[in-house]
Amino acid sequence: MANNNDYIRFDWAIKRILRDKANFGVLEGLMTVLIGEGIKILEILESESNSNTRDDKYNRVDVKAKTSSGEIILVEVQLGKESFFLPRILFGVSKAIMEQLKTGMGYENIKKVYSISVLYFDLGEGEDYAYHGKFNFRGMTNPSSELKFSKREADEVLPKRKKNDISPNDVFPEYFLLRVNQFNEVAKTPIEEWMEYFKNGVIKEDTTVPGLQEAREKLNYMRMTDAERMAYEDYMISVHVTRDVMQTAKADGFADGYTD
Repeated sequence: MANNNDYIRFDWAIKRILRDKANFGVLEGLMTVLIGEGIKILEILESESNSNTRDDKYNRVDVKAKTSSGEIILVEVQLGKESFFLPRILFGVSKAIMEQLKTGMGYENIKKVYSISVLYFDLGEGEDYAYHGKFNFRGMTNPSSELKFSKREADEVLPKRKKNDISPNDVFPEYFLLRVNQFNEVAKTPIEEWMEYFKNGVIKEDTTVPGLQEAREKLNYMRMTDAERMAYEDYMISVHVTRDVMQTAKADGFADGYTD
């Protein structure tokens, strides 16, 4: 039986609840924890995968958001294994960059894109549960030398950024891969508390982590209407059935001699 400490799964919340401006604080908190600086979401943009059909609701959900500084945030939850996942998120980021430029617009209009993937399947090999990828130019003969913008270049390319030391990374996209299945820690840090919520639906009563404070209020199961609970429970049944089908298919594959 549900109680006052049961919280809605993030993949459901991001599809049905977190698109509402009144609930932006949850996603803003997640971004703040990942990036290390305060993020303010201005609006949720439409994208081709912002679908609410039954076919996609147990596999992939995502949000395309625009921050108050014009930067683009892509937040994606992937439940099922996808062989070409990394090339696809590269395509998604590239498309988000291209969509910023209308015919005749200058390159100065391109804003940084952040890609956040919350993954409920095993991607690649690695000991960590959270990975961060960003781009820097390093010297080929002196790897400790990192290329920076000159002040003039920084003023032209990033006139609104208030930084003393600006690198090309402030232009190029950043990627965050959060591997939920690999998280087995006792939640002590902000990112660990977020991972605990992703995996087990647990939020500490005394949490001070950005976004999770809002989630305790906005994503409480007991605050849903009867209709919302029915839709949510139907969704969870679909998730579990799909997972069972995939695990059965994988087991059958091993029985037939496949190793991956």
